[in-house]
Amino acid sequence: MARDGLCCLMATNVVDTSKSSYAVLRPVPLESVEIRGGFWGRWVNQVVESAIKHQYKMLEESDRVNRFRYVAGKISEKPLRSLYVFDDSDLYKWLEACGYYFARKKDEELRRVVEGVIDDVVSAQEEDGYLFTEYHGSPERRWKNLTFDHELYCAGHFIQGAIALHRSLGGHKIFGAARRFADLIAKTFNPEGIRGVCGHPEIEMALVELYRETGEERYLETAEFFINERGREALRPAPDDKLNSALYRVLGGPEYFVDHRPVRELEEITGHAVRALYLNCGATDLYLEKGDKTLWDAMSRLWENFVRKKMYVTGAAGSRYVSEAFGEDYELPNERAYAETCAAIASFMWNWRMLLATGEARFADIMESTLYNSILSGVSLDGARYFYMNPLASGGGYSRSPWFPCACCPPNIARLLASLPAYFYSTSGRGLWIHLYGSSKASVSLNGVSVGLSQETDYPWSGEARILVEAEEPATFSLFLRIPGWCVNPLVKLDDRAFSPRPSTYLEIRRRWRGRTVIKTSFPLRVEMLTSHPYVRNNISQVALRRGPLVYCVESPDNRVDPRNIVLGRRPVFRVKYDEDLLHGVATISFAASEVNMAQFSNNLYKVLDGSMVKKRKVRVTAIPYYAWANRGDSVMITWIPFADYWRGGAAVRL
Repeated sequence: MARDGLCCLMATNVVDTSKSSYAVLRPVPLESVEIRGGFWGRWVNQVVESAIKHQYKMLEESDRVNRFRYVAGKISEKPLRSLYVFDDSDLYKWLEACGYYFARKKDEELRRVVEGVIDDVVSAQEEDGYLFTEYHGSPERRWKNLTFDHELYCAGHFIQGAIALHRSLGGHKIFGAARRFADLIAKTFNPEGIRGVCGHPEIEMALVELYRETGEERYLETAEFFINERGREALRPAPDDKLNSALYRVLGGPEYFVDHRPVRELEEITGHAVRALYLNCGATDLYLEKGDKTLWDAMSRLWENFVRKKMYVTGAAGSRYVSEAFGEDYELPNERAYAETCAAIASFMWNWRMLLATGEARFADIMESTLYNSILSGVSLDGARYFYMNPLASGGGYSRSPWFPCACCPPNIARLLASLPAYFYSTSGRGLWIHLYGSSKASVSLNGVSVGLSQETDYPWSGEARILVEAEEPATFSLFLRIPGWCVNPLVKLDDRAFSPRPSTYLEIRRRWRGRTVIKTSFPLRVEMLTSHPYVRNNISQVALRRGPLVYCVESPDNRVDPRNIVLGRRPVFRVKYDEDLLHGVATISFAASEVNMAQFSNNLYKVLDGSMVKKRKVRVTAIPYYAWANRGDSVMITWIPFADYWRGGAAVRL
């Protein structure tokens, strides 16, 4: 197959379960899917290109690339190091994004830039395969501070970037370099060698993917070693290391690093959100290859704890600022939500692996919600500014930045969006699966029969979709359509047949497909008011608005009243309008609300609850999709809206 002038030498799969014994679903290669306009067309085709080119500029300006050139002897002036020794990983994630980008698009100018960067990286590799610019030429410093230095974390991102480029461009020297580094790691970390793990999980899933790409068992065995070793408090610094010991305690000790209990014994998702979720990705990858039920049981427990008690309504993960960590059950502050973009991406990646293992729609539902809300909010509409944290409320003064001293999030979101078409579809022994909705076209092979699949839809602004299935020759297989969990009264029509499936399931349509078949889906969109579990104390007497997969927020540029001063009425009437000129085209929700009578508070912090707290007059309020906030300068924003009677004042209590 050719794509845009490039010869497809290999299948560019993000997670290649094509030979995984315990996977229900198999990948559809990235180059086999074309996003054709609609909501995702702009994000995948324009924003990704803008982000990749902007990020390269930032990587050069911040000396990320020069660090490799310096240790390779290409430049003589030593670059200034940032605060973080693991900056190498930012460049590796960017290279991974480029690998996915090249699978779908020919860009000779960017290709030349990438080839130059790859040469810089490979030239910096030491003779035995080691690659970590901070310790280049200093073998005595290697692996001495696994807790904080993240050599293995960087190695994992290097391997993943190399695999992406290898799959999209064919045989490449960076892939050979990645294998040499992986071989060194396998030789170094084992029961007879170093019994240690990385302070930041990531190497585990990279080694499993390298095993999938090469078939070399040693990579899978090393990934399993790291997962088995975790939970023995091996990351605790030596007592005489006063500085790191103090930092270790402040961050939360072994629980912060998910090193407090063996992975198979974990009952609750805790610690640094990205670390925990990346570890779960690796553990689920290991399950997909080996079928260890104890691992699967642990992943299932952690998923239930996360989704039922620790996940934001936007799909965001991690509530604590100090340690970028999960808090206690139901600890979900809004304005102080950490909700790191990388954590949302990690959740998406983990739920994808859980979906591959089961084919259960509940995992795809979380992917969709996280993608449309907490992931997209992490990047501006032009792809050039980013959020590290994604709060659910802001009093102003918080905006996206073009880069960060710790720049993990920008290239992470670039690689996710660049690879997004690969998450739309899967295959299995029974047929073809549709996970995400958006105008797109795919070509797959089912039991030797070529099948074309296309979607025409304005999703998520509309719940209607026209799906065309074209079988090259008559063939019997199933088409699995995800019925979103948010949907009420979904309807699917095929010829004269109508299906009324349950939400949060896959509707299986099994038949003998001939020629062209049209399927029409109707997922009615309505504005819903969501409430929290009563133990989420920050959200008591408040509601969040959702329409389809999108969570909405109220932002000051759209409203004459401060969003923090509105109160939603008891029976609000919502009006939905699509505005093609607003924020690159969004559907807004407008409604009448009351305004808090701020004059009644004057300079008082507290006052007696009475009927004077709310003004009598109504105000018109407009809400926009949460992902689009903070694209018009400094603003005030809320996601949870005070609701009804409490703010109107209560009756006196008679004793």
